[in-house]
Amino acid sequence: MSAREFNFDGLVGPSHNYAGLSFGNVASFSNVKSASNPKQAALQGLAKMRSLAARGFAQAVMPPQMRPDFRMLRAVGFTGSDADVLAAAYKASPVILACAWSAAPMWTANAATVSPSADSADGKVHFTPANLNNKLHRAHERRQAARSLRAIFHDAARFTVHDALPSTPAFGDEGAANHTRLASSHGAAGVELFVYGRVEFDATAPSPKRYPARQTLEASQAVARLHRLDGRRTVFAAQNPDVIDQGVFHNDVIAVGNGNLLFYHEQAFLDEAGTLADLRAALEGVQADLKAVRVSTTEVAVADAVASYLFNSQLLSKPDGAMALVIPHECRENPAVARYLEGVVGGGGPIDELIEFDLRQSMRNGGGPACLRLRVALTDQEAAAMHQGVVMTEDLYARLVAWVEAHYRDRLQPGDLADPQLARECAVALEDLARILDLPGLYDLD
Repeated sequence: MSAREFNFDGLVGPSHNYAGLSFGNVASFSNVKSASNPKQAALQGLAKMRSLAARGFAQAVMPPQMRPDFRMLRAVGFTGSDADVLAAAYKASPVILACAWSAAPMWTANAATVSPSADSADGKVHFTPANLNNKLHRAHERRQAARSLRAIFHDAARFTVHDALPSTPAFGDEGAANHTRLASSHGAAGVELFVYGRVEFDATAPSPKRYPARQTLEASQAVARLHRLDGRRTVFAAQNPDVIDQGVFHNDVIAVGNGNLLFYHEQAFLDEAGTLADLRAALEGVQADLKAVRVSTTEVAVADAVASYLFNSQLLSKPDGAMALVIPHECRENPAVARYLEGVVGGGGPIDELIEFDLRQSMRNGGGPACLRLRVALTDQEAAAMHQGVVMTEDLYARLVAWVEAHYRDRLQPGDLADPQLARECAVALEDLARILDLPGLYDLD
């Protein structure tokens, strides 16, 4: 069946800030507590969406979450008016306050895991919001993520949005950042690859020693069951714990797939040969051959891959059957990565074009092109059934740019998070955004 892949990019919120909350994310930690530019961040993201939509790629917007999360702050004992809550949290625990203001929902690859109707037994598109329970600043995202997904994919006859998995270490789930789908086309039955960092119920399984492994095997298996996937077309692979300890906190920092192509670093998986063999065997069942593009350590060291976010790029299928790789500027600025990419484009392989964007505000906070988007393969009928107000068009782009210009600050310091005026500005902005996107009631303001 004919289908297209929509990329739902996270719209950067008006409280975009560098809090350095994500232990294990090297880029995030290196820019902790520096001044951010929310306006520039949002405009950079919108420019990427507009450019890809103009090229004919299906592009949509995922709205930001309301920040600060007063519900979370009150749940941990801060009371009084909103201003009282902010002041008390800033005095008692600036870190908890920063968690309530987290800008991380912009990275919608962590919003959910998505399985298209071609893969599910009931013929529906399935979404499971990630519980993100490894980090306080992300664990409260799941409520609004589910709310937004249900508002956009509201047709219950075609879409199922599950609740997040139980918020316990055994089911640590990071969403699509640890999930890849491979198939001959977006509308064909495919193979879903789940990559995990640790096994909760097997103490002998290898695990990282320095940084936490956020995704469990048990969570990946649970999502596959919820999505009613065929076990013969589902592969579970262990991430290499050594690269997690080098800052590869999600699999999408070390590997990316699209169509039948897997673009990956040789150190991505604990058992590289076994993972490739499992994928090839599963793909045979859907009459597809795996194309594996392997990047060796001698070509690009893990440290260079992390610094440039080479693998946190987007692979996009072009009408001529080739693929484009969407990269951040940082890939050009890293000598080893730049040399490698020159050979990729000119080497006669499946990737024949590089599309480059300035995403420095996102990159400085620890997320590249692939972090910013949630991939959703939809048939023509499913695409028509979803909410149309989030589909990127020239008109929507112009309206969102004007909205950003009207509501966003161009400089945000860590101390600004205690300012009740900033909280009011954010609330007004997002209420206005809900009207622009024609999503009344998008935010739970109780």
